[in-house]
Amino acid sequence: ASLHFLSTMSGGAVFLYGTLEESTLPQDIYRRLRRPRCTRGILRLRTSVEFSVVRAYGRLFPDQQYDNMYHLLSCDQHDTFAFDFEFASTQGFSQPYPPVLQLAFQYTVVLPKGGSDGDGEPVEYVLSRRLRLHTLSMKLSTKPKEVYESANAEVIVTLLMHKIVRASKEEGLAEARLLLLDWLVILMAHYNEHYGTTAFGEAAASASLDVTFAKCEALQTVPRLVFAMLQSPLLRPVKAAGRIAPARFDAASGVGQGGQGLEGASVASADYRIYLQCLYAYLEPAALLRAIYPVLSSYTTPDQEAFPRHSLSRAALVTSGSPIFLLDAFTCIVVYYAPTAPTTLPFPPPQSSPLRQAINALKADRVITPRLQFLRGGVDPVSPFEDRLIEEQDVGINGVAPGLGFVGFLDHVTSEVRSFMQTS
Repeated sequence: ASLHFLSTMSGGAVFLYGTLEESTLPQDIYRRLRRPRCTRGILRLRTSVEFSVVRAYGRLFPDQQYDNMYHLLSCDQHDTFAFDFEFASTQGFSQPYPPVLQLAFQYTVVLPKGGSDGDGEPVEYVLSRRLRLHTLSMKLSTKPKEVYESANAEVIVTLLMHKIVRASKEEGLAEARLLLLDWLVILMAHYNEHYGTTAFGEAAASASLDVTFAKCEALQTVPRLVFAMLQSPLLRPVKAAGRIAPARFDAASGVGQGGQGLEGASVASADYRIYLQCLYAYLEPAALLRAIYPVLSSYTTPDQEAFPRHSLSRAALVTSGSPIFLLDAFTCIVVYYAPTAPTTLPFPPPQSSPLRQAINALKADRVITPRLQFLRGGVDPVSPFEDRLIEEQDVGINGVAPGLGFVGFLDHVTSEVRSFMQTS
């Protein structure tokens, strides 16, 4: 756990590799050093009187003297911070004046000064102290539907991940999982009431409930993302059996040789959890979602994309009929050739192919160097690919029938929402 606090408080980073041969440490260090960074950052938030900041998340720590002031020893353009707000009273926001939030960020950067050498590189640098101010006036709404439909699922899940990881440290893993599930149940219950599906106290067993947010496009990905969070190694229960660490550890997935991984190796599990905690502490929402719920696309040939997005299930692979699949899980990228793929397809994909160009673009856009794997079904061990098809895996919640995956999860949530609405 000391690695987590060391990297978080210093603005540093933690890298984890399965073996020395698979290590991409030189590339990761190069990526980190080539990005512009600021140091000695001070972040201050000010709000209008109706609400206030109550919690902060990310690689920062509060000032000991001043409220709503935070210190950052180092950060770059990818570092993301999140905050919880609370109303100052039960009156909420006053009309007609909109709530206002002001952010002040003071930091130090290194800038070139003077001339350059024969290669055009600066020969002298200077430290520059800067201050940025951003004042935001926010719109108000008295209609719950407008709030739902203006929601951003990426930001919601990012804030959820920060809150649940903190809860897992303070209250334990089991309680954190229950808190996440309770949050989803409460959200769905109020959504069903506000959209007229059913009302509190009237959710009879025969009444239909909408647990897919069919009437609100902005929230439709939330149930699947919460399911993926419950499957995440950060929140996945560790079995008591099998305490021997695997001989080989896949740092990209937390899986050990023989399929033990997080469940079978207590040492590897601890390392992988700390690594993910450090990584997730600063990832921007789009990157964090890709790490939680990988993006699966398919190709007819290395030169022709078939479908840009599939659900993470074996059924999706079968129904697509595509021979090549590209799975991007942020920390790793897997190219999978189905067992039925024609033998005439080049393996691995040629460097000049659009598939390989898509892979290179994904790698170039990362704050870390993702591990790249090429796998052939029926020839290579394909667990790095199949283990990420999470929608048919058990979520590990009491009351969810084993073997039903995401479908069983939605059935369980429906039952919980109905019970909550009947008794509230």
